[in-house]
Amino acid sequence: MAAIQLLPSEYGYVVLVLVLYSFLNFWMAGQVGRARKRYKVFYPNLYALESENKDAKLFNCVQRGHQNSLEMMPLFFMLMILGGIGHPCLSASFGILYVVSRFFYFKGYATGVPEKRLTIGKFSFLALLGLMVCTISLGVKLLRQ
Repeated sequence: MAAIQLLPSEYGYVVLVLVLYSFLNFWMAGQVGRARKRYKVFYPNLYALESENKDAKLFNCVQRGHQNSLEMMPLFFMLMILGGIGHPCLSASFGILYVVSRFFYFKGYATGVPEKRLTIGKFSFLALLGLMVCTISLGVKLLRQ
């Protein structure tokens, strides 16, 4: 309990945003599972081969949307957890922007036209930049103590 007392009460927003992203991740995984059935891409294949499957690009776009989100998840979580210690409300706001833009990133990618992932999805990079600033600020505060 002592560690929890060291965190600002607003840190709860950071925790809730991380859980929200986890739900988004589960939803994306479910979409990949549905796409596997629809486009007949069976395990253990991570991607469909265009030479074997006429719908390979459609499936691969759904898969990449989720895979890219998984690749970015450790960075997002680390920046949220650390940046949120010093700036919980600001970090949670950037986190919400990240989650919402990642949803649209996935939806755009899943259309089969990869360029559509960046229509709203590009704002996830702005959210990460904001989280980096929050985390750098925490690091500077700690060094000045």
